[in-house]
Parts: sequence; structure tokens; C-alpha cells
Amino acid sequence: MVSSPIKPEAPVRHDVKDLSLAPLGQQRIQWAGREMPVLRQIRDRFEKEKPLAGIRLAACCHVTTETANLAIALKAGGADAVLIASNPLSTQDDVAASLVVNYGIPVFAQKGEDTATYRRHVNIALDHRPNIIIDDGCDVVATLVKERQHQLSDIIGTTEETTTGIVRLKAMFRDGVLTFPAINVNDADTKHFFDNRYGTGQSTLDGIIRATNILLAGKTVVVAGYGWCGKGTALRARGMGANVIVTEIDPVRAIEAVMDGFRVMPMLEAAPLGDIFITVTGNKHVIRAEHFAVMKDGAMVANSGHFDIEIDLATLKTLAKEVRVVRNFTEEYILPSGKSIIVLGEGRLINLAAAEGHPASVMDMSFANQALACEYLVKNKGQLAAGIHPIPAAVDQEIARLKLQAMGIAIDSLTPEQVEYMNSWTSGT
Repeated sequence: MVSSPIKPEAPVRHDVKDLSLAPLGQQRIQWAGREMPVLRQIRDRFEKEKPLAGIRLAACCHVTTETANLAIALKAGGADAVLIASNPLSTQDDVAASLVVNYGIPVFAQKGEDTATYRRHVNIALDHRPNIIIDDGCDVVATLVKERQHQLSDIIGTTEETTTGIVRLKAMFRDGVLTFPAINVNDADTKHFFDNRYGTGQSTLDGIIRATNILLAGKTVVVAGYGWCGKGTALRARGMGANVIVTEIDPVRAIEAVMDGFRVMPMLEAAPLGDIFITVTGNKHVIRAEHFAVMKDGAMVANSGHFDIEIDLATLKTLAKEVRVVRNFTEEYILPSGKSIIVLGEGRLINLAAAEGHPASVMDMSFANQALACEYLVKNKGQLAAGIHPIPAAVDQEIARLKLQAMGIAIDSLTPEQVEYMNSWTSGT
């Protein structure tokens, strides 16, 4: 999708680092668009049909070249959208600038923004009085429910594409505070089979290598969590020649990792063996004090889960006698014994903190799901019950069909005889 710039009619509200970065950002947005043919087709249809006309939309996402193409598609569909960052280190400042300057989309995001700025941006997004919220991690929805009850009547629904966010939405529904529909984009087949496995697998290692310039071959890599992100990370690490250990709490996933050829053990047993540790669990303090205590000198820890809580950095800071930056996105925590633990990307998403996140071709399907989920919410306004809803199977299938078509790949279709057989119970031996 080579996105044509749109000259804003009036100054666009924003809080970005430097508007002069816009030309570079526009080049990079257009480059990513070349690898997003499914979203391009959706944008073209949206431009004609305007399914989101009159809809106020707030998106809390990683502000990357791929997200920019989603934002442009949503605007083409008629949405009055604002974009904020979902993570302090995931914003690409040139992209944020280009969205404001070239495409007239309000953006409130800066790479490295502090927590107070992030919270301010969340409230700016809610000041927009959105009808639809696109959330990564559920912070905007949680703030709405906790602090903006008077705006609940504005909401048609929300979409969520992180495991962390889905966990939070399920907890909100159990507590009876999720009073509107939420579309579970995260579990769409065309999202988690590809984005989580291939996108996270490749981009996590990309971030680690960019931050450290280390050779993975021969290293022992410990992957905490064997969900789709963990599977992809473990697979790619093994492909680079690493010896991979998996830690898990789920016995089914653990046996799957064993059957896939990985060593599986508790983190406390893996801690003395690992050279590099990667957390992808969506949970809290997966690596903590007792693990730091037995790690090798120079062991590296990185996180590819949504929030920076998977590694207990607060405790590590109290244990360290000195913390020093040794490379960009690489900090050395020196313990009283003289041993050091290397923390990558401040414990935040390493693929976005130190690299560029997922490749555009895989985000093409994820963001196609986001765009079509927004359209689905609008088309079914008032008809969906409060709670968490899957992406309709027909939407998932259509995204896969469009992706195959764009790749020039044809597949078989059922013959009338096969259709009859699949719908019959009388045929058999």
C-alpha cells in the first residue's frame, strides 16, 4: 500500500518529538505499505464505502510504519481517529511526525515518553470521546472503566490484539465492569498463527541482535512461555543455532515443547544454564531474585511480552551496586559479588525498543483484522452483548484468501460430491 499523502486542512493536534522528521517517516510508511496488500484492498473499499463515517475512534498501538497504514485505512473509511502509543519505547518518531504532517491524523506519542506523559496521552485519547477503542494492553479501556464512567454510553465497542489485554478484559468481564462488546483480535487465526509465531519470533531476535551484536549460535537461550509467541521465539532461536530451553506452567504446552524437541524445566533450574533469557508469558515477575542469584556472570535478560513486568527489575535494581549503560538499549547491573546481569531494552518489548517490530507482511493480516473488527462493531451496533467476542470465522477466512491471492497462490475448493459427503452422516464403510 503506497499511501498518498493528505494535506491537512487545518493544524492537527499532536504531541510528537519533531515534525521535521515527517519526510523520512512518509518514505518508511510507504515502504511498509508495499508489504501490506490485504490492508490496501480494505483501504480501497473503505474509501468508497465509508463504513466508519461519523465514528470517533481512539487507537492505542505501537506507533510504527505498519500501524500508520492501519490509521490511514481507518481514516479512509471515514473514522475521526486519534492515535497514542501503547508502550513508551515502541514509537517511531518519524512515523508519528508523518501521520500528523502528511496524513492529518492526530498523534500523541514520543519514543521514550515517561509514565506521566503516557497517562496524559491516555486521557487525551479518552477526551476524544471515542465510540470505538483499538487497544493494545487494555490501558485505555481500563482507564475508561475506572475513571470515565460517564463516557460508557458513547462506546460501541473495543478491539484488543494482545494476550495481556485479553487477560485483563476477561478479568473485567468476570468482575462485571465490561459493559460493552470487545472483539478478540488476538485470537483470530490470521493473527496469532502468524503475527505471534512468525512476527514475534523473528523480531524478538532482531531486537536482541541489534542491541548486543552477539552471535546466537552455540548460546543457551531460555524462552519463558510456550504460547504462540514463545513457540516462534524458540523456533527462530534454534534456527540460528542456539540451544533452547523452555520454561512453562501449563502442562499441555510443556509437553508440546518437549515433543517439539526442546528441553523443558523450571526457571530455577534453567537460570544457571542460560546465556540469554526471553520472557513471553504476559505474566508478572517470571524472572526474579532467586533466578538472578544463580545466573551466570553476563547473562542477558530480555522481554517480548507487552508490559515491562515480566522481569522483576525493581528488585534487580535494589540488588545491584551499580547500573551502567554499555550500549544503546543495553544496561549492565553489577551485583555486590562482581557478577553482572545485562538487561536489554529496559525490560520492555525488545523487538520494538531496539528494533522495528514485526515485519509489515505479517502485520498486514493483524491490522486487516483490526480494520474489519471496527467495521463489524459498527455494522452490529447495539446487537452484540457485553463481553468478549471472537473475530467472525468468515472474516478470518476472507483475510487468509486475500493474503494468498496477493501472494499469487491458489488452493483447491471442494467438489459438489465432497460438499455432500462432508454434510452427510450416512456414508461410511
